[in-house]
Parts: sequence; structure tokens; C-alpha cells
Amino acid sequence: MKPIKKIAVLTGGGDCSGLNAVIRAITRTAITKYGWEVIGYIYGYAGLYENDWVPLTIESTSGILHQGGTILKNSNRDNLFNYMTKDATGKKVYKDVSDVAIANLKKESVDALVVIGGDGTLTSARDFARKGVSVIGVPKTIDNDLPATDITFGYDTALGVIVDALDRLHTTAFSHNRVMILEVMGRNSGWLALEGGLAGSADVILIPEIPYDINKVAEKIRARDAAGRLFSIIVVAEGAMPKGGEAVIREIVEGSPDAIRLGGIGNVVTQQLQKLTPEHEVRYTNLGYMQRGGSPTHVDRTLGTRLGVHAVDILAQGHEGNMVCVKNGKLSMVHIEDVVGRGPMGETSHGGAKVVDPNGEFVRIAKAIGVSFGD
Repeated sequence: MKPIKKIAVLTGGGDCSGLNAVIRAITRTAITKYGWEVIGYIYGYAGLYENDWVPLTIESTSGILHQGGTILKNSNRDNLFNYMTKDATGKKVYKDVSDVAIANLKKESVDALVVIGGDGTLTSARDFARKGVSVIGVPKTIDNDLPATDITFGYDTALGVIVDALDRLHTTAFSHNRVMILEVMGRNSGWLALEGGLAGSADVILIPEIPYDINKVAEKIRARDAAGRLFSIIVVAEGAMPKGGEAVIREIVEGSPDAIRLGGIGNVVTQQLQKLTPEHEVRYTNLGYMQRGGSPTHVDRTLGTRLGVHAVDILAQGHEGNMVCVKNGKLSMVHIEDVVGRGPMGETSHGGAKVVDPNGEFVRIAKAIGVSFGD
């Protein structure tokens, strides 16, 4: 690896709280500790393709630690290895334009690229590494479903939003003897629903890893009624599914590396429970993008800063092609080939998503205090 003089940063996929903490840490460490120049591509890989960038300096990253979102903007529809364009007739076609991005990096004399994102964004980072680009990955997702790291920044802030919502729903549920259902994000992983439900005193938690029986959920509500607890709180992960059934798909976004968008299962559960427990009013709330926005917690500010500094340090040490991570509370790194789940031709690595263990500690704790999973 040649000596580094200039690095570039981009943020891809969905936004989350803590991204600016990482950008700030990367920029300041690169400049202050190593004397490197730093630029940031706007709108993720789209900016890399269009060569749309801004200089990142101590001044331009001042005062952003507490801000949610990303000053570099995000895009989750730009896979440069399968990029949507139009031919001469206006018909949509997909083609590999990664060489254009690599040419732009060379044009700007960028020696290494720091990619901040989740599975789809890091998959492209891996593919660029396979083509000779010096890449370092930084894991980002509120879902906490990336393998090879104990935790991702954005997760703690999202949990705080969920717990606050459950606290507020709790008072209405109690006051009106209602069944209140809260749908949360998480894709095919139930971490947000599980840990948020535990901290928010949910009575039922439905997650993708444990297919549910709606009749079992109704039984839990009736059992609470019989015990004099005439209200119930239910948390539903967007990827939850009934036994023998499938997850509810909200929409399919053409051109996105993660085209399938889940959502709506909370409404389905609401309608079913209204029929099964007619003695109650059953109400549904979908937190949606509230979980991704807002000022990051101190946990995510600190974690983002730690990961950003570590990304620059391992790059300086010559460890390109890796993703920074947290293992047993300590900063570490893992080869990016061992992280992501699919390649440009659909091949899979041995990474896969990090999902909840149905027999793991969190589920056992929840069941021990009487939480039902509908199983």
C-alpha cells in the first residue's frame, strides 16, 4: 500500500443518528494525527459516480457531533455494480459503472476510501476492494443486525425512541384499558423490538426469529384481563411473521440494493386482535422513520467517535480491506469479506445477518418475567 496523503469518506444506505460523529472523528484524526487531506462524497455512491464531493476540514466538521443524519447526505438506490441508467430509447437498463467511480478516485488523487454503511453499502465496498481500491468499512445500522460487531451506532438512539414511545403509549393503554400495538423497524432481525420491548415493559413481543400464533397473543391478553390487568402493550418488529406465513411487504423499490421494504404487520395484528378480543379497543402506532432521526445519544456519539478514529488508525497501519468493529467491548477489525452477505452477481459470503437467538439470553429473560412471543 502506497503512502496515504488523501482519503475520501462517503455515507450510504439509510440515515441514522451518529453518522456525523463518525465523519467528524475520521476527518479530525486524519488531519490532526496524520496530516492527510480529506474529502467527502455527496449522496453516497451517487456522489462517487458523479464525482460530486466537498472538502472535509476541522472547520467544516465543527459543531456536527450532536446533529442527527449526515452532512454528506445519503442514498440507498445507487449500486454502482448494477446501476440504473437509460439507453438511447429511454428504456431503463442496469450496468456496471464501477470503473467510472474508480477513475474519479484516481482523478482526485484519493489514496483510500472510508465507507460508512450497512449491508448493501458495505457489499459495494467489498466489491471495490476486490477491484483494487483501498477501502475501510465502518458499520452503520439502527437494526444492529450486522455480523462481526457487537453493536452498531444508531442502535442506542433508536432504542431510546422506542422506549419513549412505549412509555407514552403505556399511559393511554392504562387509562382506556386498551391494547396498544407499536410496530418498529429491524428488517429481518428482531433486536430493536426485543430490547426496546424489554426496556419499555411490553407484554408481548413479536419478532421475525420466533413465528407467532395470533391465538396465543390473544390468550396472553385474556390472561392479563383475568389477573385484573385490563390493558396490554405489544411490540411488533416489521419483519415478524405468523407461523406458516410470511412477512408483510410494504413496497418494492426498483433500483435499490435492498429493494424489499417491510412494514404493515402491526396493522394486520391489530385487525386480527380486534376480532379475537372484541372487549378491547386495539390501537396501532408505527414509529417508522422516527427511529432513524434526531440527536444521537451519548452512547452513539462516543461509539461513532471511537469507530471513526479506529478506521483512520487501521488504514494508517496498512489494514485496508477491513471493517472496524467492537468485540467484547473493545475496538477491533474484521476482513470485509467476512461481513457482507451478497456479491454483485448474487453470491453469498459466510457473514449473513446477525439475528436474535430464540434460545438466547434476551429471550430467556423476557420469558422469565412473563413476556409472550406468541409461540
